[in-house]
Parts: sequence; C-alpha cells; structure tokens
Amino acid sequence: MKFLSVYKTAEHNTPPTQEEMTKMGKLVEDGMTAGFLLAVEGCMPSAMGARVRLLNGKLTVVDGPFTESKEIIGGLAVIQADSKEEAVERVKEFLSVAGDGECELRQLYQAGQNPRP
Repeated sequence: MKFLSVYKTAEHNTPPTQEEMTKMGKLVEDGMTAGFLLAVEGCMPSAMGARVRLLNGKLTVVDGPFTESKEIIGGLAVIQADSKEEAVERVKEFLSVAGDGECELRQLYQAGQNPRP
C-alpha cells in the first residue's frame, strides 16, 4: 500500500540548521535505501506560493504568504507500507526528526482497489 504524508507546521522564515539538515538527510537516505520512502519534498515559504480556488463557478487566485493560516504544508512524502499502522510508525519517526507539527496520512488509491473504508 502507498500512503501520502502531508506535513503541516507553523511557517518558519529561517532555513533549517546544518544539524537539522543532516538529521533529515540521514532519515531520507535510510528510508529510500530501505525502500519504504518512495518520494519526499519540502516546500518553499508560502510567500512564494498561491492559492487557486473555484467556488460557485468563480476562480480566484491569492498570492502568498498565507498569514491567516496557523499551519501550512511544509512538505510531503510518499510511503510504501504493508498497513496503516506501519505507515503511522514511519510518520512518527519523521516527526521525531522534523519537530513540532502534524502529518495527515492518507492511503493512495491504486487501480482495482475498493475506496471504501
């Protein structure tokens, strides 16, 4: 099974320290080597982004930063796991390195799979 983990945290306007980069780099390298981490990406500051919304047929675009948000998406990962419980354990490992925040974990749909819980 594949899972998408979306990391949400308060926005930090300072880059990670070298120590933080080293710890995260090791976690990513170990996960890729072991085969359970399929993809990982960090997000640039929200000031560089935009929100595009369609509501009642009307499109709006709002440029960042998204100051009204208490949490923003800081990054994402695609995880290969045999169960939701295993994916949760992988996310716990990530949070122990990343620090404060939360991960929304969602199983990804695969062809032939019943999408009902």
